[in-house]
Amino acid sequence: MKKALLAAVAALALSGCIIIADGGRQDMVIHTAAPTDYSALYAEAVADTQRLPEEVARDPLRKPAEMLAFMRLRPGDAVADIRPEEGYFTRLFAPVVGPSGKVYAFVPNQTARREDAFGDALATAYPNVQRITGALEEMAFDRPLDVVFMGEEYHDFTIPRFGVDVARMNAAVFAALKPGGLYVILDHQAADGAGVAVAGTLHRIEAAELRRQVEAAGFVFEGETDAVRTPTDDHSLTVFDPSVRGRTDRFVYRFRKP
Repeated sequence: MKKALLAAVAALALSGCIIIADGGRQDMVIHTAAPTDYSALYAEAVADTQRLPEEVARDPLRKPAEMLAFMRLRPGDAVADIRPEEGYFTRLFAPVVGPSGKVYAFVPNQTARREDAFGDALATAYPNVQRITGALEEMAFDRPLDVVFMGEEYHDFTIPRFGVDVARMNAAVFAALKPGGLYVILDHQAADGAGVAVAGTLHRIEAAELRRQVEAAGFVFEGETDAVRTPTDDHSLTVFDPSVRGRTDRFVYRFRKP
């Protein structure tokens, strides 16, 4: 019996998840490393005809397949796209997680007047997408999440005029994730030592400061990808400057909830 149990656990570990019996209650699934190659699925998502032409045109700079692989997104996952705006990433997530998964397009209260319509359009286009509007510090979902993604938005939430308590926001993300769940953040790199000082002017954030804030919420830093790094960007210009717009130096960090 014990040998059979160990064999079952080993098989589940190889499949990319571990199941822990929770005292007779519903078992809890924890993602481990994802050995399964989903590259074909990611390629299909990138080629999905529901994607908007203007978004497809950004792919050479945004590296969507590489981003999906770094996020370890898989069928059946529940993922939150925080402030999705027009939905570049939501439209990639939806076909990957499939009908058994769920994508939450979370619109912050601060931008709801303009962006709720974007979220509703995404929910209309994809049956597995749900728009939720609320406070970033109180975000909650109807199931534990596998992944929370924030694409080029974190720096905005540190700007005083947004009125966001970033520590509480990160705590809410931590609470929303399953054990082993991932918090993936893409943002524009600021100069070393800048912290959040230029978030409201250059719309950049120092990666080291972002990491410090997220780890303070209890997350473990898992790694980064250089897929969207741009070494020629010296971090001195606003991200809207025509000479760097769309071609800024961006970092992507992956954090795990223990």
